[in-house]
Amino acid sequence: MGTRHADGGTKAVPTQELRAALLALNGTGVPFSIRESGTGGADLLAEWRFLEPAWGSGATRRQVERTLKVWMRLCPREREVRAMDEQWEVTRAGPPPGRTVARSHGRGPIRGIHKEWVLEKGPDGRRRKVETFSFDSRALKDPLRNTVLGAGWTWRGVHKL
Repeated sequence: MGTRHADGGTKAVPTQELRAALLALNGTGVPFSIRESGTGGADLLAEWRFLEPAWGSGATRRQVERTLKVWMRLCPREREVRAMDEQWEVTRAGPPPGRTVARSHGRGPIRGIHKEWVLEKGPDGRRRKVETFSFDSRALKDPLRNTVLGAGWTWRGVHKL
């Protein structure tokens, strides 16, 4: 599930200092928001919502909305953060995407890189690929994990908090 330990020479910071450091990730250019959780045994929740580009036209037009969540429980005695990953996917249909045609939900490690391109005619007349959409799960997990490890704590991926 992805357990990582801080370097041996890193002194563990107090729980409140780690909490403050994780909450301070908001507004630093990360694509997600992090807040106090208050539910499900978690202390903090990092959440990233995004829409993939729509494809198709008319009634066959589809658009996928993804929500990635990392639920974090701070365990001061063990000096570890237990992190549970959760993914939601909703596919909507129609010219203005509104009607839900599919839903999926899963727990487990969020891993993935997804990119989409279109072919365009360049200034020289040749066709070239132009990226239209990009998603990399490391943009969510790396800042969280690095903050925890930098604070001298262990990052432990779990299936259940």
